[in-house]
Amino acid sequence: MHSHMTTIGDIAQVFDGPHATPKKITSGPYFLSISSLEKGRLDLTKSAFLSEEDFKKWTKRVTPEEGDLLFSYETRLGEAALMPAGVKACLGRRMGLLRFNKDKVIPEYVLYAYLSPAFQQTIKANTLTGATVDRLSISELPDFPIRIPPLEEQETVANLLGSIDKKIDLNNRINAELEAMAKTLYDYWFVQFDFPDTNGNPYKSSGGKMVYNSNLKRDIPDGWMDSELDNLADLYQPKTISEKNMIRDGKYLVYGANGVVGRFDKYNHEKSVVTITCRGNTCGNINITRPYSWITGNAMVVRPKNECINPYYIYNLLLDSGVNKVITGSAQPQITRSNLAPLKIILPNEEIIQKYSLMMGGVFLKKIAILEENENLAKLRDWLLPMLMNGQVTVR
Repeated sequence: MHSHMTTIGDIAQVFDGPHATPKKITSGPYFLSISSLEKGRLDLTKSAFLSEEDFKKWTKRVTPEEGDLLFSYETRLGEAALMPAGVKACLGRRMGLLRFNKDKVIPEYVLYAYLSPAFQQTIKANTLTGATVDRLSISELPDFPIRIPPLEEQETVANLLGSIDKKIDLNNRINAELEAMAKTLYDYWFVQFDFPDTNGNPYKSSGGKMVYNSNLKRDIPDGWMDSELDNLADLYQPKTISEKNMIRDGKYLVYGANGVVGRFDKYNHEKSVVTITCRGNTCGNINITRPYSWITGNAMVVRPKNECINPYYIYNLLLDSGVNKVITGSAQPQITRSNLAPLKIILPNEEIIQKYSLMMGGVFLKKIAILEENENLAKLRDWLLPMLMNGQVTVR
């Protein structure tokens, strides 16, 4: 049986990015960051912008084109993504690029091959451990072995794995729309105050009575009041677990300083709750957890005293109430319970909160179901990936 083994240098040219960082601006071409490379996807929200003048300087060596494979060669080793069409960008620091000979390979196939356990092991075996960061030698990368079957097999494999990833992407877009729907309704009812009045008409737009609140220094609907966050919700940091205690294939998700940080074989929260990152660079980030999760002490739980209140209400309330105002510490940002508890909030009458929660109940359950489907799809893809890449399984 033919092994179809070759080298990176036989299928692609290898380029590295600049060894400096340009001045970042608010708009312009992208200065791609290795932080944008995440499990085969390119998240441009994590990249910066540079000027047209700097763009010319930073692309003298190479300008990324559609179908190029972007990868990190210092820190975050093993991460990669394909360059999409219609994006004007230059390589960032610590980022390399593979430009393929498309007579030999299909870029989508090579991305999966790059992410496969076999090639990831090749990366580990060739990693140079430095005093500050681990890195790959760009000059040695062309000699890295990789399995490249005939184009027909590449296309079949890429289409199969790609169909799973496309479904995951579609589900992510659906969930983004569901979250936007929840926020739009929240803003309409609790920011613009156009919740349904007793006649079903938008309250403020229909002339509903507004009353000035001296504590909030603004007009709010008659019957609403100001309050503090700890009157609406219990605030606490759960028992933490260290990374070494986490289990790779654990049944339950672990939430920490930046959303999901691992898995564990136990959970400490049965229901979905809202959490706020309370330490580090992501301090102030707000997340909604999945049911049956372990939440660590790096996150502050905000659990409504009334269990009928939907997490979407708490989530959007926190976004609207300015959680960042209670962050302290410059070297090590943090949020403490004593700072968060007195956060001023608008407290609507209970009937309106309950009505919003009831309307969002089905939306939230749909989101959770989609997240669970995506997890199962990712497991299927990751189970197929190594077998397809080493030729153990073929697609007919």
